[in-house]
Amino acid sequence: MTELATFVDGPLDAPPLLLIHGTAASSDSWSRLVPLLTPAHRVIRVDLLGCGRSPADGRFDVTDQATSIGGALDRLGISSAVVAGHSSGGAMATELATIRPSLVRGLALINTGPSMDAYIAPAFPFQPSDWPTLTDAQLRTAVAQAFRPGFDVPQDAIDQVRAMTFTAFAATSVALRSYLAERALPARLAAVGKPLLVVFGTEDQRWRASSANDYRAVPGAEVTFLPGVGHTPLVEDPPATAARLLTFAANLKD
Repeated sequence: MTELATFVDGPLDAPPLLLIHGTAASSDSWSRLVPLLTPAHRVIRVDLLGCGRSPADGRFDVTDQATSIGGALDRLGISSAVVAGHSSGGAMATELATIRPSLVRGLALINTGPSMDAYIAPAFPFQPSDWPTLTDAQLRTAVAQAFRPGFDVPQDAIDQVRAMTFTAFAATSVALRSYLAERALPARLAAVGKPLLVVFGTEDQRWRASSANDYRAVPGAEVTFLPGVGHTPLVEDPPATAARLLTFAANLKD
Protein backbone atom coordinates (compact mmCIF):
# COMPACT_ATOMS: atom_id res chain seq x y z
CA MET A 1 0.00 0.00 0.00
CA THR A 2 1.44 3.36 -1.06
CA GLU A 3 1.41 6.18 1.48
CA LEU A 4 -0.31 9.13 -0.19
CA ALA A 5 0.38 12.79 0.53
CA THR A 6 -2.47 13.93 2.75
CA PHE A 7 -3.68 17.40 3.75
CA VAL A 8 -6.06 18.40 6.53
CA ASP A 9 -7.92 21.70 7.01
CA GLY A 10 -10.56 22.80 9.45
CA PRO A 11 -11.39 21.94 13.07
CA LEU A 12 -10.04 18.57 14.19
CA ASP A 13 -13.29 17.84 16.07
CA ALA A 14 -15.57 18.61 13.09
CA PRO A 15 -17.18 15.84 11.00
CA PRO A 16 -14.62 14.50 8.46
CA LEU A 17 -15.12 15.15 4.75
CA LEU A 18 -12.70 13.42 2.36
CA LEU A 19 -12.11 14.94 -1.10
CA ILE A 20 -10.65 12.78 -3.91
CA HIS A 21 -9.46 14.51 -7.08
CA GLY A 22 -9.72 13.29 -10.67
CA THR A 23 -7.19 12.28 -13.32
CA ALA A 24 -4.42 14.75 -14.24
CA ALA A 25 -5.18 16.85 -11.16
CA SER A 26 -4.19 16.88 -7.49
CA SER A 27 -5.51 17.85 -4.08
CA ASP A 28 -4.95 21.46 -5.18
CA SER A 29 -7.95 21.16 -7.51
CA TRP A 30 -10.16 21.49 -4.39
CA SER A 31 -8.44 24.64 -3.09
CA ARG A 32 -11.32 26.98 -4.00
CA LEU A 33 -13.78 24.73 -2.19
CA VAL A 34 -11.89 24.15 1.06
CA PRO A 35 -12.61 27.55 2.69
CA LEU A 36 -16.31 27.03 2.02
CA LEU A 37 -16.31 23.60 3.68
CA THR A 38 -14.06 24.06 6.71
CA PRO A 39 -16.57 26.03 8.82
CA ALA A 40 -18.55 22.78 9.11
CA HIS A 41 -16.00 20.03 8.40
CA ARG A 42 -12.55 18.66 8.97
CA VAL A 43 -11.57 18.51 5.29
CA ILE A 44 -9.11 15.82 4.20
CA ARG A 45 -7.52 15.80 0.75
CA VAL A 46 -5.17 13.27 -0.78
CA ASP A 47 -2.86 13.33 -3.79
CA LEU A 48 -3.42 10.11 -5.71
CA LEU A 49 -0.52 8.01 -6.96
CA GLY A 50 1.75 9.99 -9.29
CA CYS A 51 -0.11 13.25 -8.64
CA GLY A 52 0.84 16.34 -6.66
CA ARG A 53 3.19 15.39 -3.84
CA SER A 54 2.52 11.64 -3.85
CA PRO A 55 5.05 9.12 -5.21
CA ALA A 56 4.65 7.80 -8.75
CA ASP A 57 5.75 4.25 -8.02
CA GLY A 58 3.01 1.77 -7.18
CA ARG A 59 -0.11 0.13 -8.57
CA PHE A 60 -2.56 2.39 -10.36
CA ASP A 61 -5.59 0.11 -10.43
CA VAL A 62 -8.67 1.50 -8.71
CA THR A 63 -8.72 -1.01 -5.87
CA ASP A 64 -5.10 -0.33 -4.90
CA GLN A 65 -5.68 3.42 -5.06
CA ALA A 66 -8.74 3.04 -2.83
CA THR A 67 -6.73 0.91 -0.41
CA SER A 68 -4.15 3.69 -0.16
CA ILE A 69 -6.89 6.26 0.43
CA GLY A 70 -8.27 4.13 3.24
CA GLY A 71 -4.77 3.97 4.70
CA ALA A 72 -4.60 7.77 4.74
CA LEU A 73 -7.77 7.91 6.85
CA ASP A 74 -6.42 5.21 9.14
CA ARG A 75 -3.25 7.21 9.78
CA LEU A 76 -5.40 10.19 10.78
CA GLY A 77 -7.44 8.04 13.14
CA ILE A 78 -10.64 8.64 11.19
CA SER A 79 -13.12 5.78 11.44
CA SER A 80 -15.87 7.24 9.22
CA ALA A 81 -16.16 10.14 6.75
CA VAL A 82 -18.35 11.56 4.05
CA VAL A 83 -16.42 10.96 0.82
CA ALA A 84 -16.61 13.18 -2.28
CA GLY A 85 -14.89 12.33 -5.56
CA HIS A 86 -14.53 14.42 -8.69
CA SER A 87 -14.49 12.67 -12.09
CA SER A 88 -12.36 9.51 -11.77
CA GLY A 89 -12.07 10.31 -8.07
CA GLY A 90 -15.70 9.20 -7.86
CA ALA A 91 -14.65 5.71 -8.96
CA MET A 92 -12.01 5.69 -6.20
CA ALA A 93 -14.67 6.78 -3.71
CA THR A 94 -17.00 4.02 -4.91
CA GLU A 95 -14.29 1.40 -4.50
CA LEU A 96 -13.38 2.70 -1.04
CA ALA A 97 -17.00 2.21 0.00
CA THR A 98 -16.89 -1.28 -1.50
CA ILE A 99 -13.74 -2.52 0.24
CA ARG A 100 -13.98 -0.42 3.44
CA PRO A 101 -17.72 0.21 3.93
CA SER A 102 -17.40 1.23 7.56
CA LEU A 103 -15.15 4.14 6.54
CA VAL A 104 -17.81 5.76 4.33
CA ARG A 105 -20.92 7.47 5.75
CA GLY A 106 -22.08 8.75 2.39
CA LEU A 107 -20.80 9.31 -1.15
CA ALA A 108 -20.87 12.41 -3.34
CA LEU A 109 -19.83 12.01 -6.98
CA ILE A 110 -19.10 15.17 -8.96
CA ASN A 111 -19.16 14.78 -12.75
CA THR A 112 -18.22 11.12 -12.50
CA GLY A 113 -19.29 9.22 -15.61
CA PRO A 114 -21.36 6.13 -14.76
CA SER A 115 -19.91 3.98 -17.56
CA MET A 116 -17.68 4.31 -20.60
CA ASP A 117 -20.80 4.54 -22.78
CA ALA A 118 -21.16 8.09 -21.46
CA TYR A 119 -17.62 9.19 -22.39
CA ILE A 120 -17.63 11.83 -25.15
CA ALA A 121 -14.19 13.50 -24.94
CA PRO A 122 -11.74 13.27 -27.84
CA ALA A 123 -8.47 11.42 -27.35
CA PHE A 124 -5.61 13.29 -25.68
CA PRO A 125 -4.01 15.10 -28.65
CA PHE A 126 -0.35 14.37 -27.88
CA GLN A 127 1.99 11.39 -27.93
CA PRO A 128 3.95 10.19 -24.87
CA SER A 129 7.17 11.52 -26.40
CA ASP A 130 5.62 15.02 -26.56
CA TRP A 131 4.89 15.16 -22.83
CA PRO A 132 8.21 16.66 -21.54
CA THR A 133 8.18 19.50 -24.07
CA LEU A 134 4.52 20.56 -24.05
CA THR A 135 4.04 24.29 -23.61
CA ASP A 136 1.47 25.85 -21.30
CA ALA A 137 -0.54 26.86 -24.37
CA GLN A 138 -0.61 23.27 -25.65
CA LEU A 139 -1.65 21.91 -22.27
CA ARG A 140 -4.31 24.59 -21.90
CA THR A 141 -5.82 23.51 -25.22
CA ALA A 142 -5.69 19.86 -24.21
CA VAL A 143 -7.39 20.35 -20.83
CA ALA A 144 -9.99 22.88 -22.00
CA GLN A 145 -12.47 19.99 -22.26
CA ALA A 146 -12.31 19.72 -18.46
CA PHE A 147 -14.30 22.95 -18.23
CA ARG A 148 -17.35 24.49 -19.87
CA PRO A 149 -16.86 25.88 -23.39
CA GLY A 150 -15.16 29.26 -23.28
CA PHE A 151 -14.00 28.95 -19.65
CA ASP A 152 -10.63 30.55 -18.93
CA VAL A 153 -8.50 27.57 -17.89
CA PRO A 154 -6.64 28.56 -14.71
CA GLN A 155 -2.87 28.25 -14.48
CA ASP A 156 -3.05 25.93 -11.47
CA ALA A 157 -4.88 23.36 -13.62
CA ILE A 158 -1.98 23.44 -16.09
CA ASP A 159 0.54 23.12 -13.26
CA GLN A 160 -1.23 20.04 -11.89
CA VAL A 161 -1.07 18.29 -15.26
CA ARG A 162 2.60 19.18 -15.66
CA ALA A 163 3.40 17.72 -12.22
CA MET A 164 2.16 14.30 -13.39
CA THR A 165 4.25 11.96 -15.55
CA PHE A 166 2.71 10.62 -18.73
CA THR A 167 3.11 7.10 -17.34
CA ALA A 168 0.96 7.98 -14.34
CA PHE A 169 -1.59 9.76 -16.54
CA ALA A 170 -1.90 6.81 -18.92
CA ALA A 171 -1.97 4.18 -16.16
CA THR A 172 -4.68 6.02 -14.24
CA SER A 173 -6.78 6.40 -17.40
CA VAL A 174 -6.44 2.71 -18.29
CA ALA A 175 -7.31 1.69 -14.73
CA LEU A 176 -10.49 3.77 -14.78
CA ARG A 177 -11.60 2.34 -18.13
CA SER A 178 -11.03 -1.20 -16.86
CA TYR A 179 -12.98 -0.51 -13.68
CA LEU A 180 -15.98 0.92 -15.53
CA ALA A 181 -15.89 -1.82 -18.17
CA GLU A 182 -15.98 -4.48 -15.46
CA ARG A 183 -19.12 -3.02 -13.86
CA ALA A 184 -20.86 0.33 -14.20
CA LEU A 185 -20.86 2.59 -11.17
CA PRO A 186 -24.64 2.62 -10.57
CA ALA A 187 -24.62 -1.17 -10.22
CA ARG A 188 -21.65 -1.01 -7.86
CA LEU A 189 -23.27 1.72 -5.79
CA ALA A 190 -26.59 -0.09 -5.55
CA ALA A 191 -24.73 -3.03 -4.04
CA VAL A 192 -22.82 -0.77 -1.63
CA GLY A 193 -26.00 0.75 -0.22
CA LYS A 194 -24.57 4.07 0.94
CA PRO A 195 -26.37 7.45 0.74
CA LEU A 196 -25.49 8.97 -2.62
CA LEU A 197 -25.36 12.48 -4.04
CA VAL A 198 -24.54 12.99 -7.73
CA VAL A 199 -23.67 16.50 -8.93
CA PHE A 200 -23.23 17.12 -12.66
CA GLY A 201 -22.49 20.23 -14.69
CA THR A 202 -24.78 20.40 -17.70
CA GLU A 203 -21.97 21.63 -19.99
CA ASP A 204 -19.60 18.73 -19.33
CA GLN A 205 -17.39 18.08 -22.37
CA ARG A 206 -15.99 14.76 -21.11
CA TRP A 207 -19.07 12.86 -19.98
CA ARG A 208 -22.58 13.12 -21.39
CA ALA A 209 -24.42 15.13 -18.74
CA SER A 210 -27.69 13.26 -19.19
CA SER A 211 -25.89 10.08 -18.11
CA ALA A 212 -26.10 11.35 -14.54
CA ASN A 213 -29.67 10.07 -14.60
CA ASP A 214 -28.26 6.52 -14.72
CA TYR A 215 -27.51 6.93 -11.02
CA ARG A 216 -31.25 7.13 -10.29
CA ALA A 217 -31.12 3.33 -10.42
CA VAL A 218 -29.41 3.51 -7.01
CA PRO A 219 -32.13 3.48 -4.32
CA GLY A 220 -32.41 6.89 -2.64
CA ALA A 221 -29.84 8.58 -4.87
CA GLU A 222 -30.06 12.36 -5.19
CA VAL A 223 -29.10 13.65 -8.64
CA THR A 224 -28.67 17.38 -9.14
CA PHE A 225 -27.52 19.38 -12.17
CA LEU A 226 -25.58 22.65 -12.27
CA PRO A 227 -26.70 24.66 -15.32
CA GLY A 228 -23.97 26.37 -17.33
CA VAL A 229 -21.20 24.46 -15.54
CA GLY A 230 -18.78 22.05 -17.19
CA HIS A 231 -16.79 19.06 -16.02
CA THR A 232 -15.15 20.74 -13.03
CA PRO A 233 -17.74 22.46 -10.81
CA LEU A 234 -15.28 22.71 -7.92
CA VAL A 235 -13.34 25.26 -10.02
CA GLU A 236 -16.12 26.71 -12.17
CA ASP A 237 -18.70 27.26 -9.42
CA PRO A 238 -17.30 26.54 -5.95
CA PRO A 239 -20.23 28.10 -4.01
CA ALA A 240 -22.86 25.97 -5.75
CA THR A 241 -20.73 22.84 -5.39
CA ALA A 242 -20.02 23.47 -1.71
CA ALA A 243 -23.68 24.18 -0.99
CA ARG A 244 -24.73 20.78 -2.33
CA LEU A 245 -21.99 18.96 -0.44
CA LEU A 246 -22.78 20.73 2.81
CA THR A 247 -26.50 20.05 2.57
CA PHE A 248 -25.93 16.39 1.72
CA ALA A 249 -23.51 15.87 4.61
CA ALA A 250 -25.74 17.72 7.08
CA ASN A 251 -28.70 15.52 6.19
CA LEU A 252 -26.90 12.22 6.77
CA LYS A 253 -28.16 10.33 9.77
CA ASP A 254 -25.78 8.57 12.12
